[in-house]
Parts: sequence; C-alpha cells; structure tokens
Amino acid sequence: MKRNQSLLIIATVSLFVSCDGGNNIRTTNNISAAEENTPVGQAGVVDEDSDLNILQIAIGSKDHTTLVEAVKAAQIEHILVNAGPLTVFAPINAAFDALPEGTVEDLLKKENMSTLTTILIRHAAPGSFDVSKLKKEAKKGRKIYMATGDYLEITTKEEDVYVNGCRILSSIQTSNGVINVIDKVILL
Repeated sequence: MKRNQSLLIIATVSLFVSCDGGNNIRTTNNISAAEENTPVGQAGVVDEDSDLNILQIAIGSKDHTTLVEAVKAAQIEHILVNAGPLTVFAPINAAFDALPEGTVEDLLKKENMSTLTTILIRHAAPGSFDVSKLKKEAKKGRKIYMATGDYLEITTKEEDVYVNGCRILSSIQTSNGVINVIDKVILL
C-alpha cells in the first residue's frame, strides 16, 4: 500500500512539473492555436488520407471567403467537420455583398456573435440533400428542417431548385455531407 502511495505521489509531482504548475501553456514554436488562426478542436485535425469535409472545401473555395470568415468569427468550425451527414447551404461572396451596406461588418463584431451564429446555423440541415433529393422533396411539397428548428420551403422552377427563395447553383459531395452553393443569404 505504501508503495502505491509513493507511485501516486511521484506521478502527481511529474504531472505537475510537466505542466509547469499550470502557469504556462506550452505551444509548438511558442505560437498558440489562436495566434495561428487555426481551427481548434476537431476542426483543427489534419488528415491527408481522408476525403475533404465541408469546412475544408469551404476554406479552399475562393467564392466562400466571406462565409468562412463568418464561420470562424462565430466559432462554429466544429459543426462543419462533424461526421454528419450534414447539408450546408453555402452563400457565395456575392450573396453577402448584396446585403445592405455594413451588415456583414456589423455581424462579424464580437457583440453580435449570437445573431451571426443563428444566421449561419440556419444554413445547415441534418441529412444529405443534394439537388436531386431536394427536387424530390419539392415535388412532394415538403419543407426541409434546418439545424435552428426552422423549416425552409423548397421549390423548383424549370431545372432550378430554390430553398427559401435562394437558388442552388451547384451541389458538392463531401466526406460528411453535401454543400449546396446558393446565390443569397438565408435571412428569415
């Protein structure tokens, strides 16, 4: 018993010393993840063998830089890397540019994080809905359930599919769901 207590004390002291007493957080090259602007948690995992997830594709898209900036400001990167399946309706930069002047800048302020988060989550739906599946849902007169609890209307006009009046420009299959590129920002 005395030997077990000694081992426990040694392990505790070793842990305390290796953590520097909790006074300093050690980082690689003395740069923290926040300073690197690297996604944290699951969103920061680098895996060169797997197919790209929703966040990775959005980050690599020149047409979605405003969306990625908003996702980072809202600190919801982890949602876009979950196993899914998840459908994201991703507004292009021009969709954000079409909002009244100053809207995006205002939403990106820290004090508006809650509003920004709600708007962004309204662009996500559980499940995998590419254009062909959305056309089927529209034919049946169904609405799509969004992560905020809202239901959005799906309509078609000729070959085009719309969600809440936003035209879907393309669908991209990812490792954890579907990105539907849209021409407007969904604001209920």
